[in-house]
Amino acid sequence: MPKLLLKFNAAVIKEVAMDKPSLTVGRKDDNDIVIDNPAISGHHCRLSMEGGGYYVEDLESTNGTFVNEKKIKKSGLHHNDVVGLAKHALVFLNEAEAAAEAANQPSSDATMVLTPQKQAELVAASSASAKPAGPEKQGWLRILQGVVDVNEYELKGMSTYIGKSDRVQIQIKGSGLFGSAPEVAASVHRKPEGFVLVAVTEGYPLVNDVKVAGSTVLKEGDMIVCGSTKMMFELRDAAPAK
Repeated sequence: MPKLLLKFNAAVIKEVAMDKPSLTVGRKDDNDIVIDNPAISGHHCRLSMEGGGYYVEDLESTNGTFVNEKKIKKSGLHHNDVVGLAKHALVFLNEAEAAAEAANQPSSDATMVLTPQKQAELVAASSASAKPAGPEKQGWLRILQGVVDVNEYELKGMSTYIGKSDRVQIQIKGSGLFGSAPEVAASVHRKPEGFVLVAVTEGYPLVNDVKVAGSTVLKEGDMIVCGSTKMMFELRDAAPAK
């Protein structure tokens, strides 16, 4: 089954399965995919399956719909195509189409001859990939005020999302600069350089009283504020593997 990755700038907000004949995208709550952004029209575009293929159609949106950076009225969709919606994007993933394309690629029975240097490079790359990515210590967010569901949250996944949506891991409350809290205010991603906070709604999250417009690597003791919810970032020793 094809799926969509909803992204804001470089951050993946959520994954949506194409499990219906059509999905609508827009700012209003009656859409299948709701994007809480004033640059998105109430009903912005529609993604649908027609005759065995997949298509995206602009619904006369104010700022337009783009496929691979080209403005469209209606366009077919293929594996890895990017549907642009203001600063958001929907990446269309169709593994069945990708597998079919791979099967049609010409094969070769010839054996590749590796030089000693190339063999050493492959061994080094294999050793590097075997090492666990990300920081050695485990990240936690401890809720200091504005608790909604939990008092603390372990950042054990590759990505953790913060907002008022019931689909995020950490729900917040309160208003602030943008009025009511956004569906997704920020996200924290586990990367080789550490835990990185990304402002999904630019300027809404504060780290140590500074507005975040892009991303920032979190440090032990950093104070994160989203609306009326205040959190502290902590690094703790990871639990031993069982």
